[in-house]
Amino acid sequence: MNDLKKERIALEVIKTLKSRFDSFPEDASDNRNAPFHEAFLEAFSIKIKKHVTDILIFVSLSSWMHGLNTTLGQSFFENVAHILCDGEKREFKNLLISSDQQIIINEIITSFKNKNQKPNLDSENELLFTKKRKNSQSIPNFTADVYFEDDNKIIAVELKTVKPNSGIFKGEKEKILYAKAGLKNKHPEKQIFYYLGFPFDPLNEKKCGYDKKRFFNYGIDFKKYFDPAEILLADELWDFLSEERNTMQVILEIINSISKPDFMEKYNFIDNYIGLHINPDRYINILEEWYLNRDLKIAQNFASILSKSKKQKNLKRVLKQNLFDTKGDHKENRVSILLEVLNK
Repeated sequence: MNDLKKERIALEVIKTLKSRFDSFPEDASDNRNAPFHEAFLEAFSIKIKKHVTDILIFVSLSSWMHGLNTTLGQSFFENVAHILCDGEKREFKNLLISSDQQIIINEIITSFKNKNQKPNLDSENELLFTKKRKNSQSIPNFTADVYFEDDNKIIAVELKTVKPNSGIFKGEKEKILYAKAGLKNKHPEKQIFYYLGFPFDPLNEKKCGYDKKRFFNYGIDFKKYFDPAEILLADELWDFLSEERNTMQVILEIINSISKPDFMEKYNFIDNYIGLHINPDRYINILEEWYLNRDLKIAQNFASILSKSKKQKNLKRVLKQNLFDTKGDHKENRVSILLEVLNK
């Protein structure tokens, strides 16, 4: 994985941590009214108090943890996936299929539902893709969480929670069949691949390990609708996206290098360029530790940029900006301007 991709992943880590620190419940004074939760939790008060001193704080922390799960599922995993494969989230509207394809999709889903047939990706694709047909029927609009396209193939990935609801499998399979048929009709010269991706395997003892057979048995009706070849799990998913080995391990190394108890102290220190004057060695060490290589280059050449800023008033203003905005987003415009000055 190249340094720029590592940096972009690091910036996603920093943004996620900043948002969760901003919302962390320090006390129960801002706790939302949760009378039903509090009433039910009273029955567990003896057990809870072995680990938690304040039930209201426990409720707040539970809500905060739910927010972290949401952020990871709806933002972090998706953004990291885009970075690794140079892809994007793509919405599709007005794709067409033929009446024959409509019938085939219905027959496939019915056969799975009635357990008359097991999923087989090759045979399903052959049924959907081989015949030339008049495309006259619109399919439901859909969005691919991760989408990228090469000269001869199109790849889409739907990212899912590691503990999916059993009721979603039939609908997901139906969506994928419609999507593949519609994409193939629009791009007949290309191979079409559509996967379900799971960021990690909760059943495995190893952080980056996975057991697809056991994972299939984990979800009710999972193997009823999906061929294992349609599923990308844990390190398999991340390696597929990056086209490199041990990608999940690298991602975790980046997270672990940043996600430490002194995160906010370090964040505030490097966010203001004054930190570079107060303790340049510490400032530079944090940038290295956090994979912020472009900011590191700026810091190491700060004197040169400052010298050039004497003739460019606006440049000095840019130089004195914070590294991040109030939401924790990296100021890409600042970096671009300052690196351009260095490269002249």
